[in-house]
Amino acid sequence: MRAIKPYLITILFAVCSFVLAVSLVLFPDTSFLAALRGLKIWWDVVFPALLPFFITSEILLGLGLAHFMGVLLEPLMRPIFNVPGPGSFVWTMGFASGYPISAKLTVRLREQKLISRAEGERLVSYTTTADPVFITGAVAIGFFGSAKVGLILLICHYTTAILVGFIMARHNRSGERTPYRPDTSRSTLYRALTAMHHARLQDGRAFGKLMGDAVTTSLHTQLLLGGFILFFSVLLDLFTKLKVIALLSMLLGNVLSFFGHPVEAAQAFIYGLFEVTLGAKETSELFVSLSPVFVMATTSAVLAWGGLSVHAQIASMLAETDIRYRPFLFARLCHAALAFLFTYTIGAFLYSKLPHTAQGALPVWLSYDPAQGSLWTLSSSWQALSLLVCAGALLFTIISVHIGTWLTRK
Repeated sequence: MRAIKPYLITILFAVCSFVLAVSLVLFPDTSFLAALRGLKIWWDVVFPALLPFFITSEILLGLGLAHFMGVLLEPLMRPIFNVPGPGSFVWTMGFASGYPISAKLTVRLREQKLISRAEGERLVSYTTTADPVFITGAVAIGFFGSAKVGLILLICHYTTAILVGFIMARHNRSGERTPYRPDTSRSTLYRALTAMHHARLQDGRAFGKLMGDAVTTSLHTQLLLGGFILFFSVLLDLFTKLKVIALLSMLLGNVLSFFGHPVEAAQAFIYGLFEVTLGAKETSELFVSLSPVFVMATTSAVLAWGGLSVHAQIASMLAETDIRYRPFLFARLCHAALAFLFTYTIGAFLYSKLPHTAQGALPVWLSYDPAQGSLWTLSSSWQALSLLVCAGALLFTIISVHIGTWLTRK
């Protein structure tokens, strides 16, 4: 059976590729328009949103900031998430800029031997999230027309991502660990600055060369992302033409109805399986007709899953190293399930307690203004609440560092 399996996989891929090629010939107009839509999404949204983060992260890596944060936050990262301190750099950038930058940075840390394979698999599993601007702006304001929904999705998304980090901390505990032997005779801040300085000297590139390499590498990564976005945009439209989406929606609808859930959510789940933005848009259109809590939970699961388009992007990046994709897939499934349950329970409680904010009578996806549609610019009360959330997160980090230091000393 083992000898036959590789041949079956080869035949399966060959048949799927042939069907795709024939579909491109049979539906050229659909393919062309879908490719244009995917290209527009990449050029108008993804390219300007992620390129500055890619370039900045490459520069910061070259300057040794990962080493600085590694020494500073080692007492937090290793006891709690079972990854070395440099993982905090990936955590920060990943949560701030969204998928797939965490995978790119994890690969860079693995190439620099700052993390082992098992640690890289744990790290990329819980740091891959949607970015806050996408959740609060495009999804909450653009699709739902409600800042309250954005705040709930934001809390549930990042809380469950951290829970996934706790779960993945137990992944491959017998795997290789990067050594950690701190010099306790020096202060933590001094050791962090020294590590950053030595890392910059070891890199050896002048700042101009470092910036040029950062731009070149980032553009290459952006072209890779653009290709995947364009391909999956075409694939999704071809599946719609071939009635594959309708078939999958019907099958999933039967499963949902068996468990007492609305059949209408099936198509949103299917779209979200392939592409996160289309999945979130499909769920938002059910916000008025179905239970708001169920719709928010479905959207939360779609955001946590990320879509096969994002999975393909991350898998292609991880393939450059020995970091495996399967642990990441398991973590995405856990994140989607936890996000759905967390939003359905605690999110429902928050939804009943927070005041409602509406954006007008127009269809929300038509009235979205990216320049103004952000949770942070709605009112002074929301700004104050956001400030309190950030302050609470900072306080939690400081307390966790002290607790981690106490645990490592025991």
